[in-house]
Amino acid sequence: MDSYHGYTGIVAEMLREAGVEPGDVVEVVRGDGSRFKGVVMTRYSLSEEPFLILKLDNGYNIGIRIDESTIIRKLGRVERGAPGEPVGLAEEEPQPPEEKVFIIGAGGTIASRVDYETGAVKPYLDAAELARNIPELFNYASIEAKQIFSILSEDMKPWMWERLVEEIARRIEEGYDGIVVTHGTDTMAYTASALAFALRSLPVPVALTGAQRSSDRPSSDAAFNLISAVLAASKAPFAEVVVVMHGETGDSYALAHRGVRVKKLHTSRRDAFQSVNAPPLAKVDPYKGEIVLLDKPLRRRGEEELRVDNGFDDRVVVVKHFPGITAELIDAALDKGVHGIVLEGTGFGHISTDAIKSIERATDMGVPVVVVSQTIFGRVNLNVYSTGRLMLKAGAIPLEDMTLEAAYAKLSWVLKRASDLREVRRLMLTNLAGEISGRHSLRLYTHAQYRGW
Repeated sequence: MDSYHGYTGIVAEMLREAGVEPGDVVEVVRGDGSRFKGVVMTRYSLSEEPFLILKLDNGYNIGIRIDESTIIRKLGRVERGAPGEPVGLAEEEPQPPEEKVFIIGAGGTIASRVDYETGAVKPYLDAAELARNIPELFNYASIEAKQIFSILSEDMKPWMWERLVEEIARRIEEGYDGIVVTHGTDTMAYTASALAFALRSLPVPVALTGAQRSSDRPSSDAAFNLISAVLAASKAPFAEVVVVMHGETGDSYALAHRGVRVKKLHTSRRDAFQSVNAPPLAKVDPYKGEIVLLDKPLRRRGEEELRVDNGFDDRVVVVKHFPGITAELIDAALDKGVHGIVLEGTGFGHISTDAIKSIERATDMGVPVVVVSQTIFGRVNLNVYSTGRLMLKAGAIPLEDMTLEAAYAKLSWVLKRASDLREVRRLMLTNLAGEISGRHSLRLYTHAQYRGW
């Protein structure tokens, strides 16, 4: 099959005759009189369906059916990087402030744009390209950047957490005033928790951020989130691991959530991230350059020296209870040689009574079983009902009001430091990074509370 930038048949023939290549601006006139103007994109499918892919001025891609009556006229060629940037281009690079922020790319779409020569999403790899495409970053800091992973969020692994910890520590030791980690949103809460445990003390903020919508979409949240994260990393008074994302669906403010308290609660909304069982740490206004604390920081900027305790066990599994085969799932995990189990129970943390023997088996094997609740908000309490008391007797470790993501990351981290079940229990129930709170009422920290703060 004769392919021309992924196009075949009549589409390839017409593009060749018009001297059109990907990246060229064209006008397409169909036989019915309809007209379309846009940038020609590479087509990845090698099917023979006669569709031409154009990127319109509004940033969206469309497919136009081509037939013998269609006319394709070449109008020119776009400059690299346009259209579809999160914000307009700067005519010249501004002089950055004294604060220095290092951006570490760990996948996701936040720091990406469409390369109009190939149609692929390309990450921003250096400060010059970031400045040209998101000049607002340099209102708050001098920027340097490095991409260490180019992966989908779901491909994140515990060994990658270790690599991130090493890179963050290196940049802090080099004197940067803050670190930003760009990350896919689906597993960001796991990574944020892992970093919070491994970076035992911090002199500066470490802000993770991502994008729900890619940067070539008109509704993208990429630039807003990245600018907000750089503001937090460069000027926030706290020195903690946080996730900085949209505080509401509009571009009004961002929220900085403590890394061990945050959870993604919606598949696609811009304000998908919320703090669980605690308020966000701060409200971030990228327009005014203001950061308003909403909770008391565990550590303030510059109070402590960097201390790293790296290493994660990748033999930890999550078992979610449901009206079915919980016992068999626990036993199967034990048979596979797992080192720890996070059990997501119902309500106060319960599982079916027939699975309690499997917890006893795990305890006898020296495999810790820690318990969180499926309800998200609230606290595990295994002393209320008889099932819970039997789970405690079998050796289950209730993790108070910890999130699933924090529990998984913490158990993975603890198992690199302790094998004795008593020591594992002690560490898991010790509040190390704000993952456990005192008693609280069931309160949903809604976005409406932060408007006007």
